[in-house]
Amino acid sequence: MTLTEAVKATYEVVGQSTTDLQLAMTIEELSGYPIASVLAALSRCRRELRKLTLADILDRIPGGHPGPEEAWATIAKGMADESRTLIWSDEMREAYGVARGCSEDEVAARMAFKETYTRAVSEARSAGKSPHWSVSQGTDKADRERAILEGVKKGQLSASYTQRLLPSPEDPQTVTLLASLTPRLLGFVLKEIKPPGVHQES
Repeated sequence: MTLTEAVKATYEVVGQSTTDLQLAMTIEELSGYPIASVLAALSRCRRELRKLTLADILDRIPGGHPGPEEAWATIAKGMADESRTLIWSDEMREAYGVARGCSEDEVAARMAFKETYTRAVSEARSAGKSPHWSVSQGTDKADRERAILEGVKKGQLSASYTQRLLPSPEDPQTVTLLASLTPRLLGFVLKEIKPPGVHQES
């Protein structure tokens, strides 16, 4: 299925009409992303939505910026419990700083976060920037390990970056968690090999 066919099919499945101009603009915007990733995003849209926007598609592209609701769900957990470790993008971190100022009012904090985050992501997409992920460490050791290793499995964090944030590989709990990684990622962690094409700074 071509990109044009997939976009048209998605509009039809959700029962939404579109003009030729809107369709052309959507296809042009999506053409800058890997076709397989766009097709995966469109598949999710067909399953999850009843109304389609370009932002809906972009939010679901694998490896892209999380949508504002998904990003807020992550941030809200850390805002409510500082023992939790967060894996966040630069845009999420920026919006968190704004939301933190009104954290006593959850509704206001959520609105402030979403407004700032949406603007920051829009600017990043316009500049062609993919998310840059980093770790905000919480005080709970077990949760820190869980979050960091999950970030490695998702491809958000490199094993070489996260290794120094984890206890010794001889620690029984860490060994158990490391075993949940794919063999390739496990090799990166234990052999201190940096995965090609993945770089994160502290």
